[in-house]
Amino acid sequence: MKNSTLATLIIFLLFSPLLVKAQDLYEGDQRFIHFGFSLGMATADFGIRESTVELNNKTYLVDVSTLKQGFAVGIIGDMAMWRYLNLRFTPTLYFIERELSYKPVGGTEGDILRTTTSSIPVSIPLYIKYSAERYKSVRPYLLAGGNFCIDMAKDNERPVMLNSMDVYAEVGIGCDIYFSFFKLSPELKLAIGGTNVFKPLDRRDADSLSEAEKLYSIALSKLTSRLLTITFNFE
Repeated sequence: MKNSTLATLIIFLLFSPLLVKAQDLYEGDQRFIHFGFSLGMATADFGIRESTVELNNKTYLVDVSTLKQGFAVGIIGDMAMWRYLNLRFTPTLYFIERELSYKPVGGTEGDILRTTTSSIPVSIPLYIKYSAERYKSVRPYLLAGGNFCIDMAKDNERPVMLNSMDVYAEVGIGCDIYFSFFKLSPELKLAIGGTNVFKPLDRRDADSLSEAEKLYSIALSKLTSRLLTITFNFE
C-alpha cells in the first residue's frame, strides 16, 4: 500500500502545474451523459474461515501472507440525476493475486506452507455518486453501490480454486480536479465480497492434485473477497 500511496502523490504532483494554469475549465458535468476511462492499482485480500479437519494430526491457521499489487483498467459511463447526484456504470477488468500461508497450530516459521491464487475478475458495478459543491477547480465526492464480478481466471490445476462469480458492496471517496478539456479524479474504493468464493474439493475436479496440494483446500471452509482500489478517472 505504500507503493500505491507514493504513486498517487507522484501523479498528482505531475498534474499540479496544469491545474494551476487551467483556464475555461471542463464543464462535462453539465451533460446528461458523459464517458471516460480509468486506470488504477488494486490490492486484494481474503476473509478466511479455516476448517476443523485435522491433517496429519495438525490443524492449520490460514492467512493472506502477502498483499500483492494488482492492476485495474475500466471504462466510465456517467448519468447526471441531479445537481449533486450521478448514476455511474464503470465496467472494470482487474488483474490480482493473493498468497495464502498455512501454519500448523503450535508450529514454527519453518513449518509454514504457501500457495497463490490468481484472479482476473470482470467487475460490473453500479454506483451512486454524491458530489459536494464545486470550489474553483476541485469537487470532492462520495461513492456507494454494488458490484457483480465474473472471474476469468478459473484454473482447475491450482490447489485453491475460487468460484467464478461474486457480489460486492462498495464505498469510496474521491475528488474531481478540473482541467481545460477533461477532469481527473483520484478515487479510493473499498469492496467487501458477500459470498463464499471458495470451491471445496468435492465440488471440483481434483484428480490432478497431489495429496500435498489437496491440503491447501482441505484446511479451508470459507473465503470472502476484499478489494482496495486506487483509480485515476479521466472524463
